[in-house]
Amino acid sequence: MSTTIDKAFEALYASDDGSLDTAASLLAATPGADAELSRRGEEFVRTLWVRGWQPADLMRMARRELSDEHVRLLAGLIRSETAGYERLPHRWQAQLDALDAAEGRPTDRFSRATAVLELYRLLVRLPRLDAVGPVPGEALPPAAAGEPRMLTRIRALLAKAEATGYPEEAEALTAKAQELMARHSLDEATLAVGAPSPETPGAIRIGVEPPYEQAKAILLDAVATANHCRAVWNETYGFSTVVGFEADLDPVELLHTSLLVQGTAAMTRAEAEQRAGGRKRTKSFRQSFFLAYANRLGARLSATSRRVAAEAPTLLPALASREVAVTARTDELFPETRTTRVRAAWDEAGWTHGATAADAAGLHPNRPHLP
Repeated sequence: MSTTIDKAFEALYASDDGSLDTAASLLAATPGADAELSRRGEEFVRTLWVRGWQPADLMRMARRELSDEHVRLLAGLIRSETAGYERLPHRWQAQLDALDAAEGRPTDRFSRATAVLELYRLLVRLPRLDAVGPVPGEALPPAAAGEPRMLTRIRALLAKAEATGYPEEAEALTAKAQELMARHSLDEATLAVGAPSPETPGAIRIGVEPPYEQAKAILLDAVATANHCRAVWNETYGFSTVVGFEADLDPVELLHTSLLVQGTAAMTRAEAEQRAGGRKRTKSFRQSFFLAYANRLGARLSATSRRVAAEAPTLLPALASREVAVTARTDELFPETRTTRVRAAWDEAGWTHGATAADAAGLHPNRPHLP
């Protein structure tokens, strides 16, 4: 049986689809190979964990490159491979909970074998990534008891901001969330001054999906920078790596996700106004909207962080020290980063609407905040 699969797997490294069809025919004619085929797939997945990939990264690649059937097959492989571990690294359970759960329609053996081989061909060709956390099976730090209270409060504020139909209320709620994040960073700096710890900056990956991924990456960079983190965009594989101290990473992801939701809703409203005025929606309008939105929000987020930091000037050296550590860790992980020119068609109306939306979601320090 192994010989049959070994022969079929030679097609994974061939450049033509004809070899894949021949291999699929071979597997379809060998029903007894199914269990071994699944086991080999789990081995591919396990190897990718060691090579720096995480469940969300693999699912993102499958969605970008393949079909829904491949995505379902990959989700099944990931579930079966990770089921054997007593405990998984931090953030992995949330990624597993997000896996596609829908069952696909039954297919004939040849079609299924073809889909499996196409998926495996993608997996074996993925390169090594810089690790952003431990691998399943490695020794893990003690599990945290529940979600930090601060993170729960931020999550609740942003959920309300996304749900409200009133821009001023969304502004106040989002501003309060950023203020909590800034104050939490100060608290962490205070602890570091009082009792220095061996903690070093960590990293997480956050998907940056099309369309308008360049503007979305710019927005994530703005959120990260305002919260003492650094973001490095990998355009090829559709994610940014955010480097920072552990207490800042989850809040950055939460705020970025919320601002994307708020920005998309605001763009939809702006487009409705454009249509009402007799103007068609255009790609350049949306690109300009998101670029302006990211640009303006970056300035406002940073202003809030500076205002909060100025309230505790004695902690500024500690904050600066932590930012130096984040920069050093970023340079260590990504020694060959380069800047990228923004590629977007210009639309004045889109830019104006995007800037206005950023002001509505933004973080004015002098306006009252909701409790």
